[in-house]
Amino acid sequence: MSRGGERRMWGGRFAEETDALVQAFNASIDVDREMALEDVDGSIAHATMLGEQGIVTPEEALALVAGLRELRGAVERGEVEWSVALEDVHMNLERRLTERLGPVGGKLHTARSRNDQVATDFRLAVRGRTRALIALLRELRAVFVDLAERDLDVIVPGYTHLQVAQPVRLGHHWLAYYEMFTRDQGRLADSLARLDVSPLGAGALAGTGFPIDRHRTAALLGFREPAANSLDAVSDRDFALEFLAAAAIAMVHLSRLSEELILWSSQEFGFVELPDSHTTGSSIMPQKKNPDVSELVRGKSGRVFGALVGLLTVMKGLPLAYNKDMQEDKEGAFDAAATLAVCLRLTADMLPRVRVRAERTRHAAGRAFSNATDLADHLARGGMPFRDAHEAVGRLVAIALAEGVDLQELPLARLREVAPQLDEGVFAVLDVEAVVDARASYGGTARPRVLEQIARARAALAAEGAA
Repeated sequence: MSRGGERRMWGGRFAEETDALVQAFNASIDVDREMALEDVDGSIAHATMLGEQGIVTPEEALALVAGLRELRGAVERGEVEWSVALEDVHMNLERRLTERLGPVGGKLHTARSRNDQVATDFRLAVRGRTRALIALLRELRAVFVDLAERDLDVIVPGYTHLQVAQPVRLGHHWLAYYEMFTRDQGRLADSLARLDVSPLGAGALAGTGFPIDRHRTAALLGFREPAANSLDAVSDRDFALEFLAAAAIAMVHLSRLSEELILWSSQEFGFVELPDSHTTGSSIMPQKKNPDVSELVRGKSGRVFGALVGLLTVMKGLPLAYNKDMQEDKEGAFDAAATLAVCLRLTADMLPRVRVRAERTRHAAGRAFSNATDLADHLARGGMPFRDAHEAVGRLVAIALAEGVDLQELPLARLREVAPQLDEGVFAVLDVEAVVDARASYGGTARPRVLEQIARARAALAAEGAA
């Protein structure tokens, strides 16, 4: 017996009780109980195969499957009491099954190890979370397409080095995030192809002497095929690392978006007002409206980055095959999945409620000489070498700065002091709307190009929905 009255399921060769602190330190039930349903599903597949292969009798297999399905319902209803003394989810569930079925319950573990069992459960758990995140990413991408259409004619300053560079349509800006999250969704979808192999039946590390059918259990669990090498099957956590890497990159994108919303909602920018539903106030300053959701999304990126670095550190020095260090693989992955999921949901809910101050953004977009490149391009189209045109416009910017005006506010006579070939048509070139629509190259911010991007994005989302 172990402390707490639970009999250890591996204790036959041990003469002494496990130290209480060691027992608590060794246990993983507080984390891996999240895989309880996956563990039951893996056991149902294993029991089914054992019966089909004659390793247990048909009657025993039926009893095992029926008992496991009953146990699954108990897990779903929250009726299972978890014991630290039984260490992990596998032993807890097997003990409950044996209590229900008697000695036949002890036959469930025939031809498998906790090593291939946990590897299978973990793959199933990561697969389910990956699919859920893919769905959330698709919803968020659709939000950005809606925003791009809504804000198609809103002009905002585009920045490089956080300095005003060139004006763009806000719809174009939103679609940049659509592209980022499309790549995130693609990375997660790609990772499923490499996750899609079953470790079940690999045993502790070397396979088993029982005549099992690994292809059958793989099919029952929805895997493409069984893992080809038993050592790799139980020791591989690449699928979790790949999942965490994709999640970390997605959090980078959410953090960048959050940073922009935080800046844009400040009094200094004043480009947007965030909704009351996703902001908070100050306990001392009644005027405050704090972008707490965006700040937390930005901050929680560190949790996901930490999970990735943590698992990389765990795995980097491990010899084949399974090592107890790998018990540290799940907590970070599950936390990262939950963190990314809530951040995606909050962002998708908040963005449509953001109010854009279009007059302010348009005014800001037309300032800080954001049309300087267009004036240089205009001179270059008239035959002046671009480098000479660049120099001339630089001189005009210096003049405008000295006089406290923008380029379009300089009188024609002043412009012609530097570039005599200019005429009244230059002011149409310098208009902010003209500057935006001059970017008509593929993928640019001109209105027709942004409409093309919206149409392409909607078609992509529709195709995914039909798949």
